[in-house]
Amino acid sequence: MKQLTVVGLGPGGPQGLTAQAQEALGEADLICGYTGYIDLIREYYPDKELLSTPMTQEIARCRAALEAAGQGRRVAMVCSGDPGVYGMASPILELAEEFPQVEVEILPGVTAATSGAALLGAPLTHDFAVISLSDRLTPWELILKRLRLAAQGDFVLCLYNPVSKSRPDHLKIACDALLEVLPGDRLCGWARNIGRAGEESAILTLRELRETDNLDMFTTVFIGNSSTRRVGDRLVTPRGYGMNQ
Repeated sequence: MKQLTVVGLGPGGPQGLTAQAQEALGEADLICGYTGYIDLIREYYPDKELLSTPMTQEIARCRAALEAAGQGRRVAMVCSGDPGVYGMASPILELAEEFPQVEVEILPGVTAATSGAALLGAPLTHDFAVISLSDRLTPWELILKRLRLAAQGDFVLCLYNPVSKSRPDHLKIACDALLEVLPGDRLCGWARNIGRAGEESAILTLRELRETDNLDMFTTVFIGNSSTRRVGDRLVTPRGYGMNQ
């Protein structure tokens, strides 16, 4: 059976790759992916053939990878983080029905929710929801509905794609929607360039987050729940264990 492996790169550096991911990339003779993700690993695999396409050409990229695998190439499709979290796992599997001779394997990776949480402390130790603020594939009103309902449910929130050049005000609008439900002093945090050069993070309130204007698409935002608190310089959502045990 011919095979295509969908590989999660984690934050992007070699130290963030799982052993499975390293093995799959080492065995591949063709590595496919979004241009930005290919650039993250290019220097580590100088002898590999690389196929990249820009943003908005996801389907063409997936089809090219499946066609190459169908021709007997050992193909790895790479995504940042985890391929099953806003990644290429779903389009690959949907298109794979047209390529019954190709077996698809999905390899997990360290996603921004967990790597960013580790940078901030432990904000996701209880129930949480992950929501992307990109409305390229999801209607904005639906995103706002999900934000309000998750806030009402007292979930910790992890926000992907908070700001971009074409969506400079989406995070502010999202904060306004959350402030309809949550207090302005609700603890929040953000992490940027996780595991890469320029890594940084901050803890702040929801009201302060609304006024923050230096975030971008490489930032992951965390909104605490009603029990989230600051412990020293870390953001912590207690799991609920009795500390006096």
